[in-house]
Amino acid sequence: MTQSILYVPAANLTKSPSNVRKCGDAVADAQLEANIAARGVLQNLIGVPVARRKGQYRITAGGRRLDAVHRLIEKGTFAADYPVPVMTVGNAGDAIEISLSENFFRLGMNPADACRAFQDIIETEAKTPAEIATRFGLTERFVLGRLRLAGLAEPVFEALRDGTITLDVAKAYASTSDTARQAAVFEQLKGAYYSATVNEIRRALAHGSCTGQDPKALFVGRAAYIEAGGRIDGDLFSDADSEVWRDGDLLDRLADEKLAAAATAIRARDGYAEIRTVAASHLPYMETWGLREIEREPGPLGHEAEARKAEIEAELAGIETLAAGAGGYSGEQNDRIEVLEEELGAILDDSTVITAAQKATALAYVTIGADGRPQIHERLFVAPAAGVEDAPGRDGNGEERAAAAKVPKPVHSQRLADELAMMKTELLALHVAGDPHFALDLGTFIMVDCATRFGAADMPSALRASAPAALVQDFASGTSAAEAWAKLVAGLDRGWTDHAGLDARYEAFCALDEAARAAWLCWAVARTLHAVPAGRTGSGFLDHLGRKLGIDVAGWWRPTARNYFDRVTKPAILDLLEEIGGADLRARYAASKKHDLAASAEKLFAGQTIVEAELKERALAWLPEAMRFDPAGSAPTDAPGDADCGDSAAPADEATGSADETGATGAEESAAEPGKIAAGPAADGAKPDGLAEAA
Repeated sequence: MTQSILYVPAANLTKSPSNVRKCGDAVADAQLEANIAARGVLQNLIGVPVARRKGQYRITAGGRRLDAVHRLIEKGTFAADYPVPVMTVGNAGDAIEISLSENFFRLGMNPADACRAFQDIIETEAKTPAEIATRFGLTERFVLGRLRLAGLAEPVFEALRDGTITLDVAKAYASTSDTARQAAVFEQLKGAYYSATVNEIRRALAHGSCTGQDPKALFVGRAAYIEAGGRIDGDLFSDADSEVWRDGDLLDRLADEKLAAAATAIRARDGYAEIRTVAASHLPYMETWGLREIEREPGPLGHEAEARKAEIEAELAGIETLAAGAGGYSGEQNDRIEVLEEELGAILDDSTVITAAQKATALAYVTIGADGRPQIHERLFVAPAAGVEDAPGRDGNGEERAAAAKVPKPVHSQRLADELAMMKTELLALHVAGDPHFALDLGTFIMVDCATRFGAADMPSALRASAPAALVQDFASGTSAAEAWAKLVAGLDRGWTDHAGLDARYEAFCALDEAARAAWLCWAVARTLHAVPAGRTGSGFLDHLGRKLGIDVAGWWRPTARNYFDRVTKPAILDLLEEIGGADLRARYAASKKHDLAASAEKLFAGQTIVEAELKERALAWLPEAMRFDPAGSAPTDAPGDADCGDSAAPADEATGSADETGATGAEESAAEPGKIAAGPAADGAKPDGLAEAA
């Protein structure tokens, strides 16, 4: 292959149809153009001579560079005869292969190397970010972002260099210039692939900080924050104005102080009995728990509102007259009445006012609006009188609120209040962990209290005994186990649930006898078990539990036409009959219709058909694999260490209560071991009575 490099006027160069690059990128092309304008064409193009046109070449590799040169000529940056270095190849047949090779084997630059290259240019050539941006056709913000990446904490930068993290993840770490914070978060999230996402990293870095658009930041003001020593980082990787105010504690203190001053002025101006401040845009639910809201008085309507009110009332009266004559309202009339009444209600709601007398007894909250201005929350409450509970029969916090009304509000930032709460809870957790009996009662109460009432916003614990969603909606098995479970639930002592306050319910629960508390614990744990089809993740552990408890599935559950045989094919039933009784049994039922075959199979496997003793025994013992806790043909065995984990069979003298005491009736004759579930119904199909003794 003949190759030589010539400098050819740009006017004599055209892109070859053989050039394999067909797709472009406008931003990248603009950057290339700016770089060529500053430095010229640094890398030669590759072209082949045009037949019968001396001095002209078609470019097979380097088309983007040629296009950039032509655009610069059009703009007047380069002359029309601007010389472009071109490596010529004599064989036009090699053009496509050369073009593909030039593009296919190109290696993209490691982003870490690019970041350090920008840094080196600034340090060695004394260039400014703006000058570098002009040279490479970039924005100054882009260059500043790459320089921020070059200054990442060393562990983070090395992770970017070796490909452990992506460029987007590196940008997330660079959202703050605090390299110590970067390194700490990187170490915290290292190895936790499920947490080390861009959003999670940004949240971890921003903990204790906020953006400049946060209502609290707008309220305090940038100048006041900086004057107090606050630090601000610009996020160079976001198009939004999202600078980060790093000193959250300082911002909280400044906001509390400024809001307290605003609240004092508002109280003096408007005459509220009490004002409380919340340095946030919303009023937390628990802040007003137990307070009685003030109903505003209706006020005078404006001229337009009064006129519209009269129109609505007139239209409603007209509809009523028409309906009376027609003997009833039509669907259209009902829809129209609903619309009119909703509009009328909105007009009347907007006209409500708070009277001076109501203000004199009102508790108002001052919050921070979305625009960063202090505002009185729309909801007003009756101010608690000293020594009087807020609301009888509510949460029992009236004494605490009354006491708080006597004491000036402490000057604690939200961050400090949160930290104090965490330290206090650490102390409580340590002592709970040191008292197993206390922890057992507390844990049981938390689970069952949250499970027996709607909502649990007032429960300061994450412990729950939530029942999983049903695999099949609206399914009622009708099995003996389902009936026994219903009896168990009905027998639970629910007297403690009648108390209104959380504290009162807890004390009433602890006052139950040991058997009643144990029954609630068993119920709470049992209801959390998931239904897992055989072979799926978790099914093996459920099988292990069943073997450990020694559950006799065949004694509790038998296949019926409804729950099994109607749900499988006729050949499958015949195969099953052959499995337990041989070919003769299969032949006996082979001519039966599917419905009749399912009914016959139900009787056979329930022991209600007159057959040989051995055949009846095999039929009564048969279970589908999906209903077994032990593999087919194997005897249940205890796993190593079962005795150390707690035997399900409690000694007779440790039984926690009789069926009469717990309300769960027992299968007295079959319950050989107190504290265990009855073995199940007899082989003749009798259903179990339920639990022996609920311990």
